[in-house]
Amino acid sequence: MKKAMKNLLGAIALTVGLTLATGVAQAAGNEKYILVSHAPDSDSWWNTIKNALALAGKQMGVEVEYRNPPTGDLADMARIIEQAAASGPNGIITTLADPNILAGPIKAAVDSGVDVIIMNSGTPEMARKVGALMYVGQPEYDAGYAAGLRAKSDGVGSFLCVNHYATQPSSTERCQGFADGLGIELGNQMIDSGQDPGEIKNRVMAYLSANPNTDAVLTLGPTSADPTLLALEENGMAGDIYFGTFDLGGDIVKGIKSGVIKWGIDQQPFLQAYLPVVVMANYHRYGVLPGNNINSGPGFVTADGLVKIEKFAGEYR
Repeated sequence: MKKAMKNLLGAIALTVGLTLATGVAQAAGNEKYILVSHAPDSDSWWNTIKNALALAGKQMGVEVEYRNPPTGDLADMARIIEQAAASGPNGIITTLADPNILAGPIKAAVDSGVDVIIMNSGTPEMARKVGALMYVGQPEYDAGYAAGLRAKSDGVGSFLCVNHYATQPSSTERCQGFADGLGIELGNQMIDSGQDPGEIKNRVMAYLSANPNTDAVLTLGPTSADPTLLALEENGMAGDIYFGTFDLGGDIVKGIKSGVIKWGIDQQPFLQAYLPVVVMANYHRYGVLPGNNINSGPGFVTADGLVKIEKFAGEYR
């Protein structure tokens, strides 16, 4: 973790230093970067990504664009990557939610001469396989494992993992890491909740009704956390059952503040969109590139550190 933080700080110092020294933020650059995500239009968590992308584009003086499959369909995302590459950008920043579907289009983009940085979903190893410059994101299994160790020290022995994106391997890694941190089998403690808020709420309530001795609930982001909060309020378990979640959002921050949610794991999506733009711009202008991938998380957010996070949750945090 210390090494990853050192690499992150070094990358930021290098890129920001170059920007300030040359006045790039005020320069009219010709670079164009397209960020392609796997997120559906309904997923508000990605607003932070969009804000960071726009800010980085403005500060670096480059053109940026956000594209995504409206329903979250990965086959549609693959086509979007192909279309983005065909439009001739200097770089593509993209998630690698499912290598089986997306590796081909990403490799083709690289082969056509478009530089690629993988962010948010994927791994450094996957990034290397598709020919990307680097990976910026959170090691999902490690984050889940750290959360599991934390919960184990708090006395948790069983849990429900509410997986709202079960088709994405990294989502399962979060649940598996949590189970391994607790030292138990994942088994049927992970449910495929889907993304419909009403359905998520009903499935959480049904599971807890059928498994009343469940010690904890783990959700994987606002999409599953927000309906789970409603489920716990309705069945009278809010504040009584151990509740941890990945990611942040307005309702999650309120839950942490009230004590219903013990902690949120912040993968800092702002950095996942901001840093690739800064890195790419400096790479294309000066040929400089950080020598290592950048871990943007994990970090645990508790009620003790909410002042600035609460102010920017859902916008820059």
